[in-house]
Amino acid sequence: MTYDYVAKKLNINGIVQGVGFRPFVYKLASQYEIKGDVSNTSSGVVIHIEGIRDNIESFCRDLAEKSPPLAHITDTSIYPETVKGFKKFSIEQSIGQAACSTLISPDVSICDDCLRELFDPDDRRFQYPFINCTNCGPRYTIISDIPYDRPKTSMKHFKMCKMCQDEYDDPENRRFHAQPNACKECGPHVTLYDNSGKKLDARNSVEKTAELLKQGYTVAIKGLGGFHLAVDAANNDAVATLRSRKHREEKPLAIMSCDIKHIRKYAYVQPEEEELLKSFHRPIVILKKKEPNSLSKQVSPRNRYFGVMLPYTPLHYLLLSHNFTALIMTSGNMSEEPICIDNEDAFERLSKIADYFLIHNRDIYLRSDDSIVKYTAGDTRFIRRSRGYIPVPVFLKKKVAQILACGGGLKSTICLTKGNNAFISQHIGDLDNQETYEFYQLTIRHMKRILDIDPVIVAHDLHPDYLSTIYALEQQNIKKVPVQHHHAHIVSCMAENRLDGPVIGLSFDGTGYGTDGSIWGGEILISEDKRFERAAHLSYVPMPGSETAIKEPWRMAVSYLYDAFGEELYSLDLPVLKEIDENKIRFIVEMISKQINSPSTSSLGRFFDGIAAIIGIRNYVVFEGQAAMELEMLVEKNTNKTYDFEWISGDMHKILLQPIVCGVVNDMSKGVHPSDISSKFHATVIKLFSELCDVIRKESGLNRIALSGGVFQNSIILSGLMEKLEEKGFQVFTHTQVSANDGGISLGQAMVAAAACNG
Repeated sequence: MTYDYVAKKLNINGIVQGVGFRPFVYKLASQYEIKGDVSNTSSGVVIHIEGIRDNIESFCRDLAEKSPPLAHITDTSIYPETVKGFKKFSIEQSIGQAACSTLISPDVSICDDCLRELFDPDDRRFQYPFINCTNCGPRYTIISDIPYDRPKTSMKHFKMCKMCQDEYDDPENRRFHAQPNACKECGPHVTLYDNSGKKLDARNSVEKTAELLKQGYTVAIKGLGGFHLAVDAANNDAVATLRSRKHREEKPLAIMSCDIKHIRKYAYVQPEEEELLKSFHRPIVILKKKEPNSLSKQVSPRNRYFGVMLPYTPLHYLLLSHNFTALIMTSGNMSEEPICIDNEDAFERLSKIADYFLIHNRDIYLRSDDSIVKYTAGDTRFIRRSRGYIPVPVFLKKKVAQILACGGGLKSTICLTKGNNAFISQHIGDLDNQETYEFYQLTIRHMKRILDIDPVIVAHDLHPDYLSTIYALEQQNIKKVPVQHHHAHIVSCMAENRLDGPVIGLSFDGTGYGTDGSIWGGEILISEDKRFERAAHLSYVPMPGSETAIKEPWRMAVSYLYDAFGEELYSLDLPVLKEIDENKIRFIVEMISKQINSPSTSSLGRFFDGIAAIIGIRNYVVFEGQAAMELEMLVEKNTNKTYDFEWISGDMHKILLQPIVCGVVNDMSKGVHPSDISSKFHATVIKLFSELCDVIRKESGLNRIALSGGVFQNSIILSGLMEKLEEKGFQVFTHTQVSANDGGISLGQAMVAAAACNG
């Protein structure tokens, strides 16, 4: 019997390095009696195969359908080859090339196999805090260049012992070419210090750390993408001390428990949330609190939710095996600074917060905060997209030029594009100090290098004072494209949903520089990728004190009250007017009247702040969005009751705020409970914009709506608007791959710039 013997060459692109792809190919070749070789290149993986035609076809089919769980194939090219007479199938050394287009795996949680070994007394890696294999462990945070091989990671400093090397060299082994492979004989190790830098003579550093945490101490723990500050979440004094030292008075603190059973002691876990918690991304998941619960009230004050994660490193599992309900695991930094990743830097910056330091000697090349997600309105929504997801790209509908998009000023990310991939960075933070700006610049340099991207266009926000804008304008010999903030929001939503315009875009947030020099944030835009027109917006009110009004919502309350009532505001019986000194209020009114440092704003985020202050929730905030978040937390139940609203139509629709403000004040005078007022206010916003979209559809003929901006992190607004708009027959598109907040605008900036430069 004669067999048709053929040869093929396969070029595989995608996330195919550091994820066990070559061993998978090796085993598949053995299964189908195929000869040849496989190797990593700077553009992906190349495979030469020879064998019986039917076997080759089966091999190619299984390659796509049965690849490892962490692999993600984006493109496969198959070419005929001349039969060369390979004697076996082998895995070759990596090949460096000029063009680098391979995709890098994110850092992923410890796998089940490694977890079993970690707690197996008969395993040679029993209780070794850095156990990993090809299917798990660090990737993005330890890589300095590609191809992803050990010499180009922070593991280059650790020479493998013979047993580890044998595993690394054996294609049949789970640790074949696992670049962070190590054991206690040859790999990184942990050491415990006090905050003066004195090494503690502990037989078991992890066990001693657990004892210290139980005694109420704060410990800085070096993890995968940076340091955490840890305390026992059930110890109220310890949590309060951490808050005081970290200057994080009220913002919720992330917590970590060893398993779902422990999480269910203090939070409700829906099936979709459990799936997110257990995913290899291991994000922080926002879960509804159970009341009462045994955790400190200081963990998440004035909030219905906890931010919870499961362990994702072996070190976490070892710590949590010491019978904690939950540990606080908050970012290792002072508020507003970047998370610490370097041991010396951590001692310098965190010694006034942490009593002890559990450190290790594996370098972190690029910090990466924990990702934060919430399951709401039928899907996963990112609040912060970072560790576990970066640098997996957003796959675009079409190829674009190599572009650097510089993001905004808050919750900053950058975006680099190449082909049909948009690479959004990990969370960088608010660009309001030198340390964060240096991290921002480092991230740009690092991502350009490991992705081999040399941008020909730089996109930036219109705001002249953003450090991201200043950075963009300082770049030499490159085309610069300014992009309006809210246009970028909508185009970001369009890009991840692979939409061509135009769409009706609802862009709701706290701050964005408008084309008229005012501060926008309550916008309906008819948007395409290269252009937009403003179809509707909230009417302008002054923002007395400019950015100070963000930190002091009572100022916005006075502005909305003066807009609605004029001088009569002084006779209103409202908590805010009693709690704030009347001279201060009169001074603010004078600023508004004389237009002194009181820029105009159409921001829906500021309107939420103002209403929160009017009904007595909060006059001052300690973190961005706090007043609006607490207004949402007040809502007990949905209601069909709404306040009166109206808009004036002309060149565009201008939404009048006075009727809503008057309705809220009238309810306050009647003694209506703030929770009922909040419910009614939320229902008003939903009804107002759903009805206005109906009008704009009749004018424009458009039926697709894109929702973007930080206000859509409010689950009531997101789910309520989606429901009402879909009832009216609209197609509604939302964010599921990037954040709706400013962490997602760099993607939109890149797409606007790409369209602008294509004519």
